Amino acid sequence: MPDYYAFELFGLLPSAIELEVFPEAPSSAADLTEVEFVVPPHRPREVARALPRMGRLRVIQTDSAGVEWLVDHVPRGVTLCNARGVHDVATSEWVVAAILALTKRLPRAIEHQRAGRWEPFEPDELAGKTVLIVGYGSIGKAVAARLEPFGVRLVPVARRARTGVYRASELPRLVPDADVVVLLAPLTEETRGLVNERFLRLMRPGSLLVNAARGALVDTAALLKALSEGRIRAALDVTDPEPLPDDHPLWSAPASC
Repeated sequence: MPDYYAFELFGLLPSAIELEVFPEAPSSAADLTEVEFVVPPHRPREVARALPRMGRLRVIQTDSAGVEWLVDHVPRGVTLCNARGVHDVATSEWVVAAILALTKRLPRAIEHQRAGRWEPFEPDELAGKTVLIVGYGSIGKAVAARLEPFGVRLVPVARRARTGVYRASELPRLVPDADVVVLLAPLTEETRGLVNERFLRLMRPGSLLVNAARGALVDTAALLKALSEGRIRAALDVTDPEPLPDDHPLWSAPASC
């Protein structure tokens, strides 16, 4: 298991189960052949080196809903389980907080506070806004449930259409009407770079992009251009690259959070 887990919380497990920290350097780690169940950290290269050495491995349990970073490295006969549903509350609350923060212009208020400058401004209202949710799985539904009381118009989008849910191929028609676009889609070959220059050009001027999915869903260069031109705003929980280097221009991009 990753070292960021509190191992003392697992004290109720049967005594025959041995818990070990996932090695920092799998290539030089001690014998891994006895491992039967692994919870890997989100470090694709290290995980790819470690899994072939786990000759008795039976189950891989990720602590993330997305498994695109791991699926190609799963040995034959091993069961891969994701953490669907585990992060619904935390992620959906962050999405709502990000939308409210940018709608009420809190980053600007904080800048004024730090500068000791009194400068009145008019925060916007969320009520009546159209929120496009791209990726309507369990987290998307949790976001919708938390936004509904604010009086917004919700437009859910998934790969396949169903009652009340639009199909992804309709995005070019739906994006221009959205005040907020929330990205919650999994990272696949179809969704990589989904938010490119054309997508951003379709977004309504002044609208907000919220990415709580995977950084690679967004073309970072195109996003930086859109932000620098003041065409849209963005709240990013994930980036590409990630972690974001200290000198990356996204840190200081206007209207980003």
